[in-house]
Amino acid sequence: MRTSDRILNKSLKNQIIKTLAQLIADLKSPSEAEEFLKDFFNDKELETYSKRLAVIYWLKKKRSYENIKENLKVSSATIATTQTMLEKPGIKLALTKIEAEEWANQWTEKIKKFVKK
Repeated sequence: MRTSDRILNKSLKNQIIKTLAQLIADLKSPSEAEEFLKDFFNDKELETYSKRLAVIYWLKKKRSYENIKENLKVSSATIATTQTMLEKPGIKLALTKIEAEEWANQWTEKIKKFVKK
């Protein structure tokens, strides 16, 4: 049995999850977050979790399974499993944050074009 397969005390598990969440919340910028993630996860883990977020985002944007499979190099099973996460409150919150950032970036570009004229 691997160490990671052993059952952790529930109270301790909650405590260490809260510590990780607080650390992520305390990171001051996207560049700090990226630096942490690149150091904390190995390349495969970071790619896996990043792909999972991309699948969720693209499903929300109504991209087809085929498009997602081709672009992200994931299986239909991965997409189907990930699709079940779309209704979870934390995922909905994350998508709201991503869409707000996307909206802000689009308007920033529009304003820059308007100001240059």
